[in-house]
Amino acid sequence: MILSQTMACRNIMSIFSTMQTQKLYTTKKQSHPEKRISTYKPNTWKYDHLLSLTSQYSEEKYKVQAEKLKEEVSCTFSNTVTPVALLELIDRIDKLALSGYFEDETKEALEKIVMCMNSGVNYSSSKEEDLYATALCFRLLREHGYHASQDMLKDFFDGKGKLVTKKVSNIKTLLELLEGSYLSMDGENLLNDKNLKSILSISSDIDSFTNSLNYPLARRVRWYDVRKHIYAQDVLEGNNNPMLLKLAKLNFNIIQATHQKDLKDVIRWWRNLSIVEDLYFTRDRIVESFFYAVGIASEPQHGSMRKWLTKVIQLILIIDDVYDIYGSLADVQKFTRAIEKWDANEVQLLPECMQICFRALDDTMQEISFEIQEQKCGSSALPYLKQVWVNFCKSLLVEATWYRKGHIPTLAEYLDNGLISSSGPLLSFHVIFGLTNEIISETLDLCANFQEIVYHTSIIIRLCNDQGTSAAELERGDVASSILCYMQEENVSEDIAREHIESIILDSWKKINYHFSTLSTSHRKLVKHVINEARMAHVMYQFGDGFGVQDGKTRVKYLVKF
Repeated sequence: MILSQTMACRNIMSIFSTMQTQKLYTTKKQSHPEKRISTYKPNTWKYDHLLSLTSQYSEEKYKVQAEKLKEEVSCTFSNTVTPVALLELIDRIDKLALSGYFEDETKEALEKIVMCMNSGVNYSSSKEEDLYATALCFRLLREHGYHASQDMLKDFFDGKGKLVTKKVSNIKTLLELLEGSYLSMDGENLLNDKNLKSILSISSDIDSFTNSLNYPLARRVRWYDVRKHIYAQDVLEGNNNPMLLKLAKLNFNIIQATHQKDLKDVIRWWRNLSIVEDLYFTRDRIVESFFYAVGIASEPQHGSMRKWLTKVIQLILIIDDVYDIYGSLADVQKFTRAIEKWDANEVQLLPECMQICFRALDDTMQEISFEIQEQKCGSSALPYLKQVWVNFCKSLLVEATWYRKGHIPTLAEYLDNGLISSSGPLLSFHVIFGLTNEIISETLDLCANFQEIVYHTSIIIRLCNDQGTSAAELERGDVASSILCYMQEENVSEDIAREHIESIILDSWKKINYHFSTLSTSHRKLVKHVINEARMAHVMYQFGDGFGVQDGKTRVKYLVKF
C-alpha cells in the first residue's frame, strides 16, 4: 500500500493488520526490460580465514581485569574537581565506548552539572573556557537525553540570533558548536545554516571542520570510531589518564573477541544454508551484513540479536535482488502473493530460485521466532515477523511495477512507499523484539511508542541509500531513486536534487532528536539501537554502495585487536 504522508507515520508499526492493496501508478512512459543483468561482483571475503580467527581475550580472566580497572577509573569521577574536566571525562568515556561501565557515575555527574548550570555557576573562571564548556555541555546533555535548551548557547549570539564570531576564536569551542548543531530540533533558530557557515568562515582548521561537517558525531556509529579515539588519546593528545586508556584497549579487545565468535556463527549458518550457488544473481554479503548489525548493537550482551539482524539483512539483500534483477513482473507478483499467504503450496508454483528464497526466509524466521519465544517465555512472535516481511515485499513489488511500466513517481509517492522498502520498519521490529524481555503485547506497545523514530529512521535509510547508489542506478537504468524523482518533478539538476534530499535527511534527524529527548531513560537505552540503523545507513552509503561494492572505501577493517 502507498501510505499517505499523514498516515504513514501512524501505521508504520501496525504489523498485525492486513495492509490494503498498494496503488500502482502508471504512465505512458517507455517500459523497461522484464529482467536485468546482475553487475554485482562475487564475494571477496575468505570465509575459511575468518573462521580461523581466534582471540585470547575471550578468556574470563580479561573480564576480571576489566572490572578491576573499572573500579580504579570510577574514582576519577570523584577526584575530578572542575566542571570542565568532568565534562571532558564523560566525553572521553563515551568516545572510547566505555559508557556501559560508568552509567551511574555519568548520570550523577551530568545531574550535578545541570544543578550548577541552573544555579548560574560558571564552568570556569576563564571566559573562553567557559564558552567551550557550555558548548560541550550542550552536546553531551542532548546526546544523553537531558533537556538542554538552545538558550544555553545565547552568549554565542547577538540579539538578532547571529553568531558573534569574535567570541568564539577557540577551535575546540567552534567544533563543539558545530557538533552540537547536529542535535538541533524543529523550530530552533540559533543553530541554523547561516550560523554554521559563519563558524566555517572563521575557522583556521578547515580539515577538522570538513570532517565534522561531513561526518558529525551525531551521525556516526561510535563503536567504529573507538580505535581512532584510542590512538588520538594515546599518541596525539598525550596519555593523561593511563587507567582509562588501558581499560579502553582491554574492553575493545574483549568485545572484538565476542564479535569474532558471532561472525563465525553467522558464517557457518550462511554456509549451511547453501543457497549462493543457486542464487547466482544475488549479493553474497554476510560480512557486510554483520558489519551493519554490529553498528546497530555492538555491546557484547546483544550477541543473539546481532546474529538475527545479520541473517535478516542478508535475506533483505537477496529478496531485494529477486525483485530488482531476477524476477519478471509476473514472477514477483506471484512471489508477493506467496509471501502474503506464507503458503508452501503456493510457493511450489514459483521458479526454483524463488522457492529457494522462500524456504530460506521461512526457515530463518522459524528459527528466530523460536529463540525469541524462549527468551520471552511467551507466545510466538512468528505471525508478527511474517507480517513485516509481507509489508516489505509488497513495497518492493510497487517499485518493480514502476520500473517495468517506466513510471517515475513524485517524490511524495516514492517516499510513502520507500520508507517501507528501505527495510527500516523491518529491521526496527527485529531490534525491538531482540532487545526487550517483555511479553509480545508489551513489545508491540513499544513499537507503537517508537513509531515516529522508526518512521524518520526509515526515511534516512532510504535517502542515504539513494545518495550512495543513484549514480550507478541511473547508469544501468534502474528503478527511479528519490533524486531522479525530484529532478523530474521539479525540472532541476542532479546537484539541486541532492541538496533537497540532504535537507529532508537533516529535517528527519531534527525530528529524531526531538522524539528521543521525550522518552524515558529505559526507552532511550532501547531506541538508540533503532537510531543506529540510520547512522549505519550513513556509514554504508557515504562513499557509494557499501553493500554492492566490496572493494570501495566502505571496507570492513575492524576484526583485528588493538
